[in-house]
Amino acid sequence: MDAFHPTVETSVLDVGVTSDSTHPESNFFERLYPYQNRITCVGTEDGSHLMLEYPGLRYLPVVSGQPLPFDDRQFDIVFSNAVLEHVGSRGEQARFVAELRRVSKAFFVTTPNRWFPIEHHTGLPFLHYLPPSLFRRLIRNTRYRYWADEGNLNILTVREMAKLFPGAGTHVEIVRALGIGSNLVAYGNSRID
Repeated sequence: MDAFHPTVETSVLDVGVTSDSTHPESNFFERLYPYQNRITCVGTEDGSHLMLEYPGLRYLPVVSGQPLPFDDRQFDIVFSNAVLEHVGSRGEQARFVAELRRVSKAFFVTTPNRWFPIEHHTGLPFLHYLPPSLFRRLIRNTRYRYWADEGNLNILTVREMAKLFPGAGTHVEIVRALGIGSNLVAYGNSRID
């Protein structure tokens, strides 16, 4: 809200909604955004329940790795929370970011910070500080094996995040929890100068 000052006229695309409705953080954007009828949301999971919960909201299913079914700059803002780390390799992440920027005039993207002491998905402390290939190898034969696949988890540092968002007017910030950088946020103009 502070970064873009949206109004009732502002169109927003939320990329990465979930079918899960049991956690308070699930699809929090739809719950908290004041102009819910201006939201279009997409996801690889079934998010159709959101149209019942928030009249006027539009949901469309998408296929991972495929272009979004929208025109260039169709939305004023694209919002994507905690999706980027699940996209795959850095190359796939760069293509994902380029697609977000293609369909919007501005972007707001968040992801966990690799240097936060507890890895958000596994709950394991410090192990993710190891080189990614070693981290994956160590958890591959454990109950965390799902997260060993780069396509399911590829967490970023602030420098890696900034490389994905080139161009003037881009801001990459660290969100802190108890003084420690827990998440990364990139926001700005979608046009690359």
